[in-house]
Amino acid sequence: MTSFDSSPTLTAWRALLALAVVFVMLATTGWTAVHHQRSADSRTLALASWAKGSIAGHPLPDVDAPSYKLAHFFATLTAAQRGSLADTYPLVVGNLNGAPVTVRYRANRRAIEEARTVEQRRVHDTRLSATGRAEAQHRMERFRSMLAEDRHFLAFDPSGRGLAAEVFGDLDRADRISLVVPGVDTNLLTLERTGSRTNAAPVGMAKSLYAAERAARPRVSTAVIAWADYTTPVGIGMDAALGNLARRGAVRLDALVRALPGPAPVSLFCHSYGSVLCGVAAERLPGRVEDIAVAGSPGMRADNTGQLHTRAHVWAMRDRGDWIEDVPNLEFGGLGHGADPVDRGFGARVVSAAGAVGHSGYFEPGTESLDNFAAIGVGAYASVTCAQADSACNDGVYADTTA
Repeated sequence: MTSFDSSPTLTAWRALLALAVVFVMLATTGWTAVHHQRSADSRTLALASWAKGSIAGHPLPDVDAPSYKLAHFFATLTAAQRGSLADTYPLVVGNLNGAPVTVRYRANRRAIEEARTVEQRRVHDTRLSATGRAEAQHRMERFRSMLAEDRHFLAFDPSGRGLAAEVFGDLDRADRISLVVPGVDTNLLTLERTGSRTNAAPVGMAKSLYAAERAARPRVSTAVIAWADYTTPVGIGMDAALGNLARRGAVRLDALVRALPGPAPVSLFCHSYGSVLCGVAAERLPGRVEDIAVAGSPGMRADNTGQLHTRAHVWAMRDRGDWIEDVPNLEFGGLGHGADPVDRGFGARVVSAAGAVGHSGYFEPGTESLDNFAAIGVGAYASVTCAQADSACNDGVYADTTA
């Protein structure tokens, strides 16, 4: 379906169809606005405590200070002082852009331990309903899994539905960094899955991409981040049809990318509603972002790549069996996310998704979709397999010289 037909009548009919789809979504899934989520009590209390805190007789910096200023602050501290802050204010330091990566890992491990303890108490709290205790059990088990020795979290907040970002590889020494930006219904309980659907969840996506990148270019040191650190829509409802959560998430994504260590180029891999966020963020992101690759995209809130205002290479793919193809690609009165990124007129480099199954199968091993993502992530652009409709998708881009 193209979004570039010049017929006013056809455009009007498509707008009506788009509105009809949205109303059906609302009727079947309900209003899913952010205010229905639980309040961020633990985070709020942690920030208030930090604001009153001090170290070595000096007040602690504003958490909203630029990341380079926060990095300078931590550089003036001893290792013992950095560790003390991580242990005393884990929910702040673990999410503080500018804090050293290893300090954030330490803080988030402490925060996860504390969150697990809270849920352990709730499991046995007779004041809770059976449903409440079951949810507490589920969260406790998730936190126990997150505390495995080989796991490293760059962000963690248990408030509400929860936020997190997990790192695979050595982020401090990486030659290239990839970020997986997931879509709707992402939270701490859906962060990872077991069984046959492992690679449909953010952690599974990132682990799969990390393994594929290492196989594609063994000599290139890569790091992959499962970035579930923004509030996503709940279901395919009003929030999913609007750009509000994408705009808020774009601010968080930009802040993280600017705080990443070293000079390594960054590639974004944006799935479903995550591609809406990446489209909104594109013009604000720093120049180290070399690639924005979207899969199963409902649109990037732009009519073409020129409107993204980015120098990054823009890549797009969609599996033939992906239901997102049936979503009207229009923006009307704030509803909808604009043109289809795999349309020729959009201007993205359209790559093959052969082997992917449906909307959540793009990161499955053995698929051309994953192989193409890995090639993009390590800068092996000449190895990217184009979709039949775009046989020149890798023209004008060059392989990474670190190969």
